[in-house]
Amino acid sequence: MWRIHALRLGYLLIAGVMGFFVWQQVLFEIGPWPAPRVIAKSMLAALALLCVLGLRYPLQMLPLMLFETLWKTVAILLIILPAWLAHRITPDLEVLFGECIGIVVTYLVMPWRYVWARYCLHPGEAWRKPRTEGMGPAQDAM
Repeated sequence: MWRIHALRLGYLLIAGVMGFFVWQQVLFEIGPWPAPRVIAKSMLAALALLCVLGLRYPLQMLPLMLFETLWKTVAILLIILPAWLAHRITPDLEVLFGECIGIVVTYLVMPWRYVWARYCLHPGEAWRKPRTEGMGPAQDAM
């Protein structure tokens, strides 16, 4: 149960803290924005809104937390770390690292056994309509 409450805290932090800053920018910053910034801010604003649902349904909204965990992990391991190792870290990447490093806590509270059981072992939904029982071979061809 403590992991469920920790997930709720994570959703609350994303919805409240990140959501506050992102929505403040989206609603009140005036001026032309470059397309990549529009995309990033729009996605983060939507993520913050959806995380409100995570407060009520922490396991059902777990894909949001997985998304947050994965994009920050990719940013750290595939972009920031190579730049740091090559001594080419920029101030922007340092700021991004500071914003992403908190994801380590999520790795500790994520219900990994549930994630494995639900998304790896659990059968997926059917790709097509199931066949109706009792139909003959001629009707199956239709």
